[in-house]
Amino acid sequence: MPTARAARASASTATPTAPGDGGRFHSGPVDVALLTVAIAGVSLSAPLAAATVAPALAIAFWRNAMAVGALTPFALWRHRGELRGMGRRTALLSVGAGALLAVHFGAWLPSLHMTSVASSTALVTTTPIWTALLLRLRGHRPPTLAWLGMGLAILGVVILTGVDLSASPRALLGDGLALLGGIAAAGYVLLGAEVRRSVSTTAYAYVCYTTTSVLLLLTCLVAGAELGGYSGTTWLRLAALTVTAQLLGHTLINRVVKGLGPSVTSTAILLETPGAALIAALWLGQMPPVAAYPALAVILVGLGLVIMADGKGASNEPG
Repeated sequence: MPTARAARASASTATPTAPGDGGRFHSGPVDVALLTVAIAGVSLSAPLAAATVAPALAIAFWRNAMAVGALTPFALWRHRGELRGMGRRTALLSVGAGALLAVHFGAWLPSLHMTSVASSTALVTTTPIWTALLLRLRGHRPPTLAWLGMGLAILGVVILTGVDLSASPRALLGDGLALLGGIAAAGYVLLGAEVRRSVSTTAYAYVCYTTTSVLLLLTCLVAGAELGGYSGTTWLRLAALTVTAQLLGHTLINRVVKGLGPSVTSTAILLETPGAALIAALWLGQMPPVAAYPALAVILVGLGLVIMADGKGASNEPG
């Protein structure tokens, strides 16, 4: 009769399914609560970045570098053995996720100064579409209901932001950078879902953010972006951006993607747009447009359809 140890070994060597397969992800109330906190955190990104007097690339670098500094004591004290024992494939995937996150920040934040904020936001939030397409290339077929939900959610963002694509070369370049940021974010979410199967949030985030910081630092040096000489207020806002958007935002997203899956997680991130509008109204006195309310309803309906599709996929999985 096989021993319990042999049974566990057999289970651990089973071939994993591709990210996004319904039976692999088991969400719960804790994941939903953490995702809500994460969305609130990333929703502070745009208002805080807009209020921070520093180059866009420098803001991207410092929010990641400060996050690495905050994670270092925990990573080296409680997860040192895990980091040392991280396999080559897992380490490469974590570094790859960090590189994609650097592309996301390095492309999207500068695009805000090249094209309209509305166009940049609408294009960078196409992430769920690219997530679904990448999953399709890996053999996973999102159901029609999921496609419909993602389409509705993105339509909600378009209703809120509008689309005012310009024909000027500079604006078109900004639109292209924002679209690249959305594609890179999809790869970042998918790689994170894969790594989080076997690695803790802290260990993964530490490797990922360190990679992002190094790449963004090199980019800042090449581009000549000023990395210092800021006022005390600017440093405080950079610290606030790190705590909210990076540690409570991206890190918690990396935490819940293991349970919720990449499709649901990337679609839920679309709530950042109306969330940022609400925060701007409360903090900066910028009242959201009338379209914000129906847009939020459309995004929530779309997210609900994606969650329903994910649940049906899980219930149809063989036990």
